[in-house]
Amino acid sequence: MANTTTTDLTLDRRIELLVAKKLEQTRAKIDRYGSMDEDDYGTVVAPEGFEWRPAPGRPDGSFYGAKAWGGSFRSMMEAYPVYVDPLDALAGRCVVFLSRLRFEMGDRWPAEHDYPHLKAEQELYNITSGIGADTHFGGDYLIGLELGWGGLLEKVRRCRRRHGPDKAEFYQAEEDTILGVQSWIRRHVAAIRQAERDQTSPEPAADLHELAEVNEWLVDNPPRTLHEACQWIAWFGMASRALNRDGAGCQLDEILRPYYERDLAAGRIDEERAIFLVACLLLHGTHYHQIAGPDRDGRDQTSRMSFLILEAAHRLGVPVNLTIRVHDGLDCRLLHKGVRHLFEDRKGWPRFSGDKALTEGFMRNGYSAELARQRIAIGCHWMAVPGREYTMNDTVKINVARVFEVALWEMLDGEGRPSVARLWVLFEHHLRRAVACTAAGIDWHLDHHGRISPELMLNLLCHGPIEKGLDAADGGLELYNLCVDGSGLATVADSFAALEQRIEREGAMGWDELAGHLRGNYAGPGGERARRMLQGVGRYGRGGSIGDEWAVRVSRKFTELVKASPTPGGRNLMPGWFSWSATIKLGQAVGATPNGRRAGEPISHGANPDPGFRTDAAPTAMSRAVASIQPGWGNTAPIQLELDPGLTSDQGGVEKIAALIETHFEEGGTLFNINVIDAEKVLEAHADPSKHPDLVVRVTGFTAYFAALSPEFRQLVVNRIIDARRG
Repeated sequence: MANTTTTDLTLDRRIELLVAKKLEQTRAKIDRYGSMDEDDYGTVVAPEGFEWRPAPGRPDGSFYGAKAWGGSFRSMMEAYPVYVDPLDALAGRCVVFLSRLRFEMGDRWPAEHDYPHLKAEQELYNITSGIGADTHFGGDYLIGLELGWGGLLEKVRRCRRRHGPDKAEFYQAEEDTILGVQSWIRRHVAAIRQAERDQTSPEPAADLHELAEVNEWLVDNPPRTLHEACQWIAWFGMASRALNRDGAGCQLDEILRPYYERDLAAGRIDEERAIFLVACLLLHGTHYHQIAGPDRDGRDQTSRMSFLILEAAHRLGVPVNLTIRVHDGLDCRLLHKGVRHLFEDRKGWPRFSGDKALTEGFMRNGYSAELARQRIAIGCHWMAVPGREYTMNDTVKINVARVFEVALWEMLDGEGRPSVARLWVLFEHHLRRAVACTAAGIDWHLDHHGRISPELMLNLLCHGPIEKGLDAADGGLELYNLCVDGSGLATVADSFAALEQRIEREGAMGWDELAGHLRGNYAGPGGERARRMLQGVGRYGRGGSIGDEWAVRVSRKFTELVKASPTPGGRNLMPGWFSWSATIKLGQAVGATPNGRRAGEPISHGANPDPGFRTDAAPTAMSRAVASIQPGWGNTAPIQLELDPGLTSDQGGVEKIAALIETHFEEGGTLFNINVIDAEKVLEAHADPSKHPDLVVRVTGFTAYFAALSPEFRQLVVNRIIDARRG
């Protein structure tokens, strides 16, 4: 229990103090856990004395199955720390994830369901299979908000009675999940009541009394007010994080709008109070929320709440993950407000998704426009229909740079005369094998995961699992559209471009000479000169270059192979380009490549060109290049753009960037990430992170405190920023 009082504090001052505390908590997390090359998650360091650990249920030291997961989660929640700050309108904080505690105990996948028939090719092509990966789809928050925890519990028990003993273990696990959360909330109510009794000043006592009343109601009942709705969403988000790191959010403006409008009409709230409540919700976790965009009938969902959410994030100035969905009917004032915050706040948010390409792409899978519009941005780069669609978003990646390397060395070490045409044939062959192996791995995951690591929290907010007694990963949902991401597009495209231009067109280098430089990692005689010559071709992202042509060709072939057929089990696959924060890890599996990249260096970031591609300050060529390689089936290939703050609103920067975003989406783009950041400040923070502890950057699909990133990952961000300044 924090000892700060609320007496004589404005709501803005309370936000300032909460943010200052968050910075302290972030420093404590870095001191305890080290660098964090991922979402901030909104977690805090566990207090002294919290030593709960799950009990192993098997000889391998881990636990599996619904009974073990449900029992462990309930036990953890009954011991989970209580967190109350009188400055905060909402109670609770997440401290640890059960999925990670389990991973520390042993393998996350049981030996009896091992997959040795897949591992050789998974290793050969450096495939991130997704087998055993949790969450990465989204729940329908309306289910929980309409029923409350008590209503969800009654629903579970009603369906349990209908299905009988055959589904008893599944339903008991779901009961345990809800009972664990209710226990956690009740202990918070007791702590808040005690703090209220201990207060000597009327204002903090009144705030604590309201907080206790809100949470006492929410133990069993659905929310009635904006305050209660924000707290309920926070509870679900924290509990779902605590189970298995789930970060999917919702269409936040439309979810909160009815509560806000009722409170406003009843005189229970004003805009400042609403902003404060939303700010507290965003502070509690970096869940991925969408605002605006069309409803299922194509009508714009922008409301006053959309603007208040942006304002709340602006006043916080911490890492948040908000996406504005851009479509033809979008209120242009919201788009411009979002872009202004990019320039004025320089925190890497919001990002923007393109409704046209996402809707039309998803419809190519055989779905209606009404359903396609319901898919919302609720993850690093991914979309899903809340509560109805299982996607494995961002858990499945083919390291296409490694596939290229395998093909290249098969040609160079084999018999016959090397050529770019022959290399393309081999590349296609190995890419086809990698896709087939990946598809088989997806089936393996779906055939087993629901009975190994069930989605106990998200099942509650889905249409089907509770009704059917089937986990979301085990057939409980209506839609299964599995996302397969390629990684390393620019690395491969620029390598093909270098080989075609320097070896075949110009004759500036021979194949044997190339092989020698690659084996020597460009370290031998003439290595650096050769490396720079290979780097100096027309690279992907420059506009009309040989690299751009190869990027389109590679992406089209990847898309064709992924869409050639469903998985062996008949599941639909959707191709995209994304690497998340895995560019370093994926690069470690790839030797030196013909684009001048040294062995073990990071591969290219998502669909972006590699740093160093830019020859002028205009980002339009890059925008067109990324739009041109979109697979076009409802998955995304995000663009990541770094901008200098010198392009200010006084120079028409807001209008220019808003126009660039709209043009990118008109040309087929799907997701736009932007950093507006001072290069000198980034360099200072890279050299000494303590100089700018509040510096927030968009890393990839998420925003983060720059100081919390590892030196290696900070360098990736620095490279992008410096490249933008060089342009």
